[in-house]
Amino acid sequence: MIGIVIVSHSVQLADAVVDLTRRLMPASQVRLETAAGTAEGTLGTNAMAIVEAVERADDGEGVVVLMDLGSAVMSAQTAVEFLEPELAERTRLLAAPVVEGLFAAYSAAGIGRDLERVCAEAESAVEVKRQQLVN
Repeated sequence: MIGIVIVSHSVQLADAVVDLTRRLMPASQVRLETAAGTAEGTLGTNAMAIVEAVERADDGEGVVVLMDLGSAVMSAQTAVEFLEPELAERTRLLAAPVVEGLFAAYSAAGIGRDLERVCAEAESAVEVKRQQLVN
């Protein structure tokens, strides 16, 4: 099953989005990990914490990573460079919004979609909201 990692500057934000998603879909067995904040408990990101989260989330089928803001993206990119080559190859960093992207990825992974389909679902999640606002 595809694993998911949330990278956030804030532990509270990451925990809240994970809690929301798990409450809306409690039966899913998706591996959902966070890498948030610094070891000192302040706002920030840590590439090595992201590496560890990706390793925990992976079961061999792939991992998608959703990030909140600018330096979280840079930390995630750095983390991929530290992964074993096979794991780096099956890890995808997505531009999807964290809340909507997580919900879509978690849904797709939970019903057994493959890595590319989970990525596509997460990346297109913002379009659902856009369509709601247009109609």
